[in-house]
Amino acid sequence: MALIVQKYGGTSVGSIDRIKAVAAKVKSWSERGHQLVVVVSAMSGETDRLIALAKSIQPRPSPRELDVLLATGEQVTIALLSMALEDAGCQARSYTGSQVHILTDSAHNKARIRDIDAARVRADLEVGRVVVIAGFQGVDEQGNITTLGRGGSDTSAVAMAAALKADECQIYTDVDGVYTTDPRVEPRARRLDRITFEEMLEMASLGSKVLQIRSVEFAGKYKVPLRVLSSFEEGEGTLISLEEEIVEQAKISGIAFNRDEAKLTVLGVPDQPGVAHKILGPISDANIEVDMIIQNIAADEKTTDFTFTVNRNDYPRALEMLRRTAETLSAKQVLGDNRIVKISLVGVGMRSHAGIASTMFGALAKEGINIRMISTSEIKISVVVDEKYLELGVRALHEAFGLAEETAA
Repeated sequence: MALIVQKYGGTSVGSIDRIKAVAAKVKSWSERGHQLVVVVSAMSGETDRLIALAKSIQPRPSPRELDVLLATGEQVTIALLSMALEDAGCQARSYTGSQVHILTDSAHNKARIRDIDAARVRADLEVGRVVVIAGFQGVDEQGNITTLGRGGSDTSAVAMAAALKADECQIYTDVDGVYTTDPRVEPRARRLDRITFEEMLEMASLGSKVLQIRSVEFAGKYKVPLRVLSSFEEGEGTLISLEEEIVEQAKISGIAFNRDEAKLTVLGVPDQPGVAHKILGPISDANIEVDMIIQNIAADEKTTDFTFTVNRNDYPRALEMLRRTAETLSAKQVLGDNRIVKISLVGVGMRSHAGIASTMFGALAKEGINIRMISTSEIKISVVVDEKYLELGVRALHEAFGLAEETAA
């Protein structure tokens, strides 16, 4: 018998028929002798509907009242799923985040979990009940309802699994696992049986939408085994675990990409101490996140060229700010390009295999793809290329590293 926390997203509980299907799946796990805690999201589209209602009254809704409103979405789902379980002959009890006492800070709309009192949940599990908990929400020390931000139900599930010391946290979604890359770009993409927390964290931060970054960070910190599964078809999914639990590491586990990139360059900046801060300080103060950074010293060693990337949505604002900064620094020119993408190789096997970068650059060169920027870390290599080469680049790298094969090269 295992203690398992399962999480079902909005598409998994998007209709009464789907809620009944989830109840049947949960019941089958319970009948095998497992203790089940089920964390659910609001029905698909419900959170957006509630936000629209709020904005129809108040263009910039009060954060506290918006949390009170948004939390009702999950409350509907937990009640309906508990009813469906009871109707199927499976004892169940629903709880909101505040009833479980998922304690958070007071940052409305983006709260972070501080503690969980799991006593009531444990008591229900001991008498054979399935516990159904509203994801995405908690309560602060003043008793105010809080929400955890987009994707917060994943974090709720992982946090509950950590608090209960569950054997596994299963994330049910509309895909059947983590793939070597997006199958819509490379049809031969292969589902991974296992991946490490580090690799999944890199994949999530680089554009993979399977799991939210916060939930992966939480799982890695508390060593909660995560499994990504499909709500709509049977299968083993992908297990996300510690590196030492995976005996043989492939060189590369996956290829992530991000279409939302834009590049900014300021040319001919005086090469002086603090110039990087003068360029990026205003950008940071405007709450614009910077990703890749390259600085090149000119041949005369008196000036430098400074290039960095931002999210494409922030590009117009960042470009305007950089032009103002360039004037104060007497820079020669400011250039911008919002038709670029970032492609990244991810794999803990990079630590023990040489020649990864060479193979990557060779595969892109063979296809006539020019690399604009390069960034590396211990388990990741990222390149910026022209937007038009995204799909060709991903497919070329997928082939070069043998990711379509049963055993990756």
